[in-house]
Amino acid sequence: MNTPTLPPLRTLVEKYNLGADKSLGQHFLLDLNITRKIVRLLRDTVGTIDEQDCLVEIGPGPGGLTIALLETGAQTIAIERDRRCLALLEEINSQFDGRLRLVHEDALRVDEVSLLPGARRTFIASNLPYNISTELLIKWLIDERNWWDAMVLMFQREVADRILAAPGSKTYGRLSIISQALAEIERGMNLSPQAFTPPPKVDSSVLLFTPKTNHNIPIPTLERLTQAAFSQRRKMLRSALKPMMGGNLEAALEESTIRPTARAEEISVDKWIELAQWWANH
Repeated sequence: MNTPTLPPLRTLVEKYNLGADKSLGQHFLLDLNITRKIVRLLRDTVGTIDEQDCLVEIGPGPGGLTIALLETGAQTIAIERDRRCLALLEEINSQFDGRLRLVHEDALRVDEVSLLPGARRTFIASNLPYNISTELLIKWLIDERNWWDAMVLMFQREVADRILAAPGSKTYGRLSIISQALAEIERGMNLSPQAFTPPPKVDSSVLLFTPKTNHNIPIPTLERLTQAAFSQRRKMLRSALKPMMGGNLEAALEESTIRPTARAEEISVDKWIELAQWWANH
């Protein structure tokens, strides 16, 4: 689908006097070459995206990624907390025949499922606000309604590294385990601070998520176990998990073939899942 004739995004940002709000974790991505590449990464993962699909964007800001999403022809929902951005987004919407549904809500509180139009597939795409990126990710991952089919998300590179971290590394933790237990994840690309306005102090990464829907994982139990273990990550598991599992701990570790003297960061994702399943069943 061709892009309607729009002024350059930087011109629109100046027109609407839109400066990034640090309190909202905003760093605007205005380069359409980059935002179109992000959409291509998603398309390479899921195949053709068209009007039968739905795209949900969180924090569109001045609409750099929004334009690239609308160019696919898919139904697009943009959830934006910052009222200042709405007029600019409405101008973009007017150039795309009103196909953008704007929702002025807090993404942490909104129920995305209530907004969905009954499309063939639903994808989440976002240059995530840095200050709530992990909260949003966990919100979507643990939602057992299985409403999204893939996600393409921008994080600070440090956060992306934590999501992808392997057992035994310093960055491996609860975020790594929950993310990898519930989704297949790959890094799409890295971006330098100069890609954003204003430039952040860190590099960023785009990650692609495909859900593991038939996992039989007791998610609340996995969350509780990893919380107990990683809140005291220097302790051995036999000490860290004792307050939670009590007399069952020894049997649980033995059944899951986990050494009682191991520490939380040494245990693989699969072993954490086994332990959670054992505990949920007993």
